[in-house]
Amino acid sequence: MTVLVTGATDGLGRALAERIAGAGQAVIVHGRDAGRVDRAVAEIKAATGREQVHPALADLSELAQVRALAAAVLAEHPDLDTVVSNAGIGADVPGGGRRQVSADGYELRFAVNYLAGFLLTRLLLPRLRAAPAARIVQVSSAGQAPIDFADVMLERDYDGWRAYRQSKLAQIMFTFDLADELAGSAVTATALHPATFMPTKIVPSPISSIEEGVEATYRLVAAPELAGVTGRYYNGAREAQANPQAYDQDARARLRELSVQLTQPDA
Repeated sequence: MTVLVTGATDGLGRALAERIAGAGQAVIVHGRDAGRVDRAVAEIKAATGREQVHPALADLSELAQVRALAAAVLAEHPDLDTVVSNAGIGADVPGGGRRQVSADGYELRFAVNYLAGFLLTRLLLPRLRAAPAARIVQVSSAGQAPIDFADVMLERDYDGWRAYRQSKLAQIMFTFDLADELAGSAVTATALHPATFMPTKIVPSPISSIEEGVEATYRLVAAPELAGVTGRYYNGAREAQANPQAYDQDARARLRELSVQLTQPDA
């Protein structure tokens, strides 16, 4: 088992990567700063005694770097079978809540929290399909807001929380769409809200512990009882209902068409 965890140099992603390595599975530690990636890899190896801890570098705010990340993973990890899209930007940081755009000109939170994971997953999907069994996990949030397809990039009346929540719902819509697409295959797709206000850099006032979020997420990565379970959204370890738009097939189709247009995964 080889698991790619995006955003794995701190917070939930860092702790999850160590949990995966400690359980004896190979883990790919992604980050956007080479020094922090190398430090996380070294610390995880030291803490777990495992050598199958691999670095991966990319700034997910630039789609060209997402493509390069996918190419590197495909070249270096033929046994990849799990992808955890964890990297994300919160409502207020960076930028203090003002509207920002990615290198490609897209609203930054939509780009990093959703589009990067969409493109990365699409590019890695042939490898995942070739695995005996594979899992795709989206680390989303209970904070969700419906997508306004007339203003997806929030150019009118921008609000950081709305941008964050929209991107998180998009992840869940993508999960449900993938589950339908992959029905009958050995690849599953699930999403979760790992825990409420964990002590990470995007949370000003923590409530839950990192450990709660790690265990909820690791369950979707590796729990035997979830083999074959797909198209579900969880709040922690409990199956939950997402925003109603996630169950709207027309909305999901519109999001899929827009995402393909913006990322060009087949180019």
